[in-house]
Amino acid sequence: MLIDYKKVNIHQVTGDTVLTDVNFHVDEGEFIYIIGRVGSGKSSLLKSIYFELDVDEAESAVIINHDIRKLKKKYVPALRRQMGIIFQDFQLLGDRTVYKNLYFVLKATGWKDRNDIDKRIKEVLADVGMEDKADKFPYELSGGEQQHIAIARAILNNPKLIVADEPTGNLDPETAEGIIQLLRHISQTGTAVIMSTHNMVLVNKYPGIVYRCCDGSLEEVTKDYNEILSEEEN
Repeated sequence: MLIDYKKVNIHQVTGDTVLTDVNFHVDEGEFIYIIGRVGSGKSSLLKSIYFELDVDEAESAVIINHDIRKLKKKYVPALRRQMGIIFQDFQLLGDRTVYKNLYFVLKATGWKDRNDIDKRIKEVLADVGMEDKADKFPYELSGGEQQHIAIARAILNNPKLIVADEPTGNLDPETAEGIIQLLRHISQTGTAVIMSTHNMVLVNKYPGIVYRCCDGSLEEVTKDYNEILSEEEN
């Protein structure tokens, strides 16, 4: 199990409680949606997973075999390297080409051999269909292309887990579908994907496990959104 939350309380940095008694579990290869209204706690849940918010009130809070209630700060970077994080606003470095954006990440995570780095960058760009964009700057790309590059960045180190916060929020419907299809393909290789979204059309069209944030709690509501999956199984 990649994530095992039992009775976790999640607080904002101000100390205000956002979610209480959270039970949330993630296994390898699962594709998970987090839905809910703006301000319901979706982003706070994700931030707790990639260590932007501390978890200190829980019966169990384990991420990739580490009890994060007892995790020392010095170990956080190493654990985050086993994750890929994707944001709605892409967060690419605007003064560097696509290649140099990806090169920066690999160097920062311990890669040293230039040939290995070149090979890995070519591989991930091919995986997301952006082979011809290596020498482009982010401002030369469309929103969908930038999000494809952000996904390439997220999978550079073959993460066990991808956390995506509203990755289709700024994209047109057709491009958003392409992003979901890509993330689902990644999950089928064994990498778990957790994504928050308010796009219920995509949730119904591309079934996965569904959790909803509402009134300070998190509940699994998969059965309410996976009619298509049920039909396929029958």
